[in-house]
Amino acid sequence: MTTPAASAIRFLQADLERPDHQAAVLAMVDAYSRDPMGDGAPLSAEARERLIPGLRAHPTTLVFLAYDGDTPVGVAVSFLGFSTFAAKPLVNLHDVCIVSTHRCRGIGRGLLAAVEARARALGCCKLTLEVLDQNHHALKTYTAAGFKRYSLQPGAGEAIFLTKPLA
Repeated sequence: MTTPAASAIRFLQADLERPDHQAAVLAMVDAYSRDPMGDGAPLSAEARERLIPGLRAHPTTLVFLAYDGDTPVGVAVSFLGFSTFAAKPLVNLHDVCIVSTHRCRGIGRGLLAAVEARARALGCCKLTLEVLDQNHHALKTYTAAGFKRYSLQPGAGEAIFLTKPLA
């Protein structure tokens, strides 16, 4: 008896016109929402209904998927922004999630590399992201990929991420 070889992980930019990519993105974002480092609960029915149309309608959306065979196992949802100091575009990684069964296999590094390659092709000056300070595994992955805490001038301090809910 032979066992099939382990599937190689594939990374691709999602085509949000494709129903299979839509389903994969929805499943991965829902998995992230359920995670303790996410919202700790599934996406609401309203969010599930609006997510794909909202991403499709947003003009700067860039989504990347990781697949193990035909199974989606990771997502990076990002958006183009603009750096006023560099006067060039940037990419903000808004959500990065690897399903728990596939963590510690280099999938996060692969997704980051895919986003970075696309950002370079678009002439972007940098990648940005926010991460919870207790998400130690993600912090390790990001710093290994070259991310660092953001500051402008010595003595001016580091950036702090703030949010103000509007609803």
